[in-house]
Amino acid sequence: MSVHQPDSTTLDLIARLVSFNTVSKESNLGLIEWTRDYLKGFGIDCRLTYDADQKKANLFATVGDQTGAGLVLSGHTDVVPVTGQDWDTDPFVATLKDGKLFGRGTADMKGFIGVCLAKLPVLANLDLRTPVHFAFSYDEEVGCLGVRGLLHDLAKHGIAPAGCIVGEPTNMDVVIAHKGKRSYHCCVRGREAHSSMTPIGVNAIEFASDLIGYIRNAGERIRQSEHHAGFDVPFSTVLTTAIKGGMSFHNTNTIPRDCEFVFEHRYLPGVDPEELINEIRHYSQSTLLPQMRAVAPEADIAFNAKVGYPGLDQSDASAISQLAMQFAGQTGTRKVAFGTEAGLFQQAGIPSIICGPGSIRQAHKPNEFIALEQIAKCELFVDRLAQQLKTGSLQTMDV
Repeated sequence: MSVHQPDSTTLDLIARLVSFNTVSKESNLGLIEWTRDYLKGFGIDCRLTYDADQKKANLFATVGDQTGAGLVLSGHTDVVPVTGQDWDTDPFVATLKDGKLFGRGTADMKGFIGVCLAKLPVLANLDLRTPVHFAFSYDEEVGCLGVRGLLHDLAKHGIAPAGCIVGEPTNMDVVIAHKGKRSYHCCVRGREAHSSMTPIGVNAIEFASDLIGYIRNAGERIRQSEHHAGFDVPFSTVLTTAIKGGMSFHNTNTIPRDCEFVFEHRYLPGVDPEELINEIRHYSQSTLLPQMRAVAPEADIAFNAKVGYPGLDQSDASAISQLAMQFAGQTGTRKVAFGTEAGLFQQAGIPSIICGPGSIRQAHKPNEFIALEQIAKCELFVDRLAQQLKTGSLQTMDV
C-alpha cells in the first residue's frame, strides 16, 4: 500500500461513521450500537457507559489478552454543529474529491476512529500478547463530558491501561502537551429604570462591560508575562466569548437590569487557574459592587464555573512518547493550544499523548476534510503499533 493511498475499507468505514449525525445535542447511540455490533462480529465484547438520560454512551473494548494493561486508542464520537455553515456538499455524506475526504467529523475525529475499526481484523488475528483498547466517548466537544464516566467505570472495575493515544487531528505529529481550560458564566444584576432617570438605575451592561474590559486587560498582561516556546500559542489566554443583556432593540428606553457573559481561560501547564478567577472576583467585589450597591443594594455579580478540563503535560522522554514517535516515524514532539481528553486520561493515572490524522485547522469549519495521505499515515501508525503489541514487549515497559 502506498503511504499516499489508504485502503478502500478504511474509507468506507469513515464514510459510515460520518453518516451518523452525532452533533453533540443529538444522541450518539446509533453510531455506538453500530460499532458495538461491528466489534461483536470479531468476537470482541464491549463495555458501554451511558449518560444520565441513557441517550448517549461511551464504548470501551479490548482486543487481545484481557488481563494485560495495554494501550488505549481513544476518540470522541460527537461532532460540532453544521447549522449556519455554508457547505458545498452534504456534511453527513462523506465526499471524495481531489485527494480529500469531505464531511463533518472527517478530521475531528471520525477519520481516526475509522482507521482503528478498519485495522480490527489485523489486530484480532495477531493474538496480541499486549492488548489494545478502543475508547470512544460522547460529548467531548461540550467539555469532555462522556470520558469522565468511562474513566470512572474503568477504575471501578480495576481496568488500568498502561498508556493512551488520543487520535485528535495533529497531522500525525506526536503532541505531548496542551493547555487546560476553565469557562465561567458571569451574571451582572443592576436595577432597571427609565433611561431618562440614570441616577436611580444601575446599568448592568455598562458594569459588565467594565468587567469584560478588566478581563481583556488581564489577558494582555498575561500575554506579556508568560512565554512557553514549545506551544503554538506560547502564553495562557483569557477572553469573553458570548454576551447577552438589555431588553431588546425595540425597547431602548430602559436601563438594563441584567447582563450575562461567558469567558474562558486556557492556561499553560504549571499555571494555577484559581489565581486568575480569584483576581477577577476580587475586582468585581472590591471595585464594581460598591459602586453598584451605593445606588441599588440588591445589585450583584455572580460567577458560575462551567465544565473545564485539565491540561496535558507529558515528557517527551516518557515511554508513551517514545513509542508514539516510533510508530509515527518521528524524532520530535509538539505542544498545542487546543484541548483534548488526554489530560483527563493523564489525571486518571494513564500516561497519554495525542497523535491523529488530519489538521485541527480543518476542524469545526464548513467543508471539513481530511487528506487521504493523512489517513494512510494513520494506517501505517496502527500497523506498527500492532506489531509492537504482538511481541508483548510493552508488558515490561513503564508506559
